Order: sequence, then structure tokens, then C-alpha cells
Amino acid sequence: MIKVLFVCLGNICRSPLAEAIFNQKVKAFGLSQNFKCDSCGTSDYHIGELPDERTIACAKRHQIPIHHRARQLNRVDAREFDYILAMDHSNKKNIEIDLQKYRLSHDHIYLIREFQPNSDNLDVPDPYYGGEEGFENVYKILDESIDHFLEYLKVEHQEYV
Repeated sequence: MIKVLFVCLGNICRSPLAEAIFNQKVKAFGLSQNFKCDSCGTSDYHIGELPDERTIACAKRHQIPIHHRARQLNRVDAREFDYILAMDHSNKKNIEIDLQKYRLSHDHIYLIREFQPNSDNLDVPDPYYGGEEGFENVYKILDESIDHFLEYLKVEHQEYV
């Protein structure tokens, strides 16, 4: 089983949407049994909350079920997940700082857009302070990035994908 964790700041906008998109794609390929996916935030701002209503609306427009309660990154995540995918440089740095604090390391921490070919910016913009169009833009970025991440996993883990 391949375990994937998506991480943003508050775990109510980008990372729960990434989790939902990823789960929908592996389900469509009939591979749900081969994956465990979750999302979390580096901050404790929204622990226990549902995703932002604009995230839920965006997922609904794309017919993607989203079921999540915000949680914060913890030391168990470093041992539990094979891949940790941050939404931006700040999140990635915070993940690395948290792992150092726990004296842990992880070999597969990436920015999700590292898998998006020809991306001129590796950060997924935080849509929190914007409108619906920001959430739609994030959806498009994540949808493409996750497609390419799944292609990467096919090469790396042929027995699962």
C-alpha cells in the first residue's frame, strides 16, 4: 500500500481538495485498495473544522466527494506516510522544521507542483483570502499535478499502480 499525505497551512482549502482529487482518481482507476491518502496542516488554526465552504463548492462542481476534518501535522505522519506533498515552499519548510524538532527525517517530501511539467511557479497559491476563481485555479493546478504524480507512482511502484 502506498500512503500519501497532502499538506498546506490550515488544512481547509488546498490540501483537503488535493486529498479528494487524489482519492477520486485512484477510485476511477480501481486502485483505492492500493492507496491510503490523508491531508493535514502545519498550523493549528482550524483543527476539527470542515473544509472551507468554497473548497466544498469547488469539489462539488467537479463531482468530487470531499469528507475531511482539519488536523495538524504530527510526528506519526513521518512514519506513516510514504510521500508528503506540500502545497508551497513555506509549508515544506514548516514540515522539515517539525520533523527536525522530533528528530525525524523523511526521504520523500515534495512540493506537489514538482510533478507538474512546465510549471513556472512551484507554489500552489493559497485561495483563502480570494474568491471562487482562486479555488477553481487551485483545482486546475492540483488536478494536473496529481495526474503527473500518479504517473510518477506508476514508474516507482509498478506493483501497485
